[in-house]
Amino acid sequence: MSFHETSVEKLSINPFTLINKGWMLLTAGNEKAHNTMTASWGSLGELWGSYVSTIHIRPQRYTLEFIEKQDFYSVCFFEEEYRNALTVCGKVSGRDCDKDKEAGLTPLFDQAAPYYAEAKLVFICRKLYKQDMREECFLDRRILDKHYSAGDLHRTFIGEIVKVLEKD
Repeated sequence: MSFHETSVEKLSINPFTLINKGWMLLTAGNEKAHNTMTASWGSLGELWGSYVSTIHIRPQRYTLEFIEKQDFYSVCFFEEEYRNALTVCGKVSGRDCDKDKEAGLTPLFDQAAPYYAEAKLVFICRKLYKQDMREECFLDRRILDKHYSAGDLHRTFIGEIVKVLEKD
């Protein structure tokens, strides 16, 4: 199966289950160096006249270094059969091993951002905005207690979806 380029309007997806139940890989870099991470928090929508993805990355994640350096990142979604590969990508660090090899995934390189041959759906995104979450901005302190007891609040990025690739 190969990818074909499509548009956001032609997709028949539920973004809530696609992200929460299906997980996703966030990837940035190039052929010389890249990294990916599993994520289950994020969103898809419309903002500033563009279709966008919103991603959240904790400061200690190695992938953050790549997303910070690049103008583009990819968001990849997979069939359930790749759940173990996504689990590996969430547990091991690319600082310590070849994460692609450990997970059994095949990177492909768009001129903007890497993505994976095994994905069923890929969004190539151009960064538009970033901001660090701040404790004082939380209106419900229980979120801090539950998700940020270590104080490692996410950095949020909003990226314009510039290309959509879907498996045939």
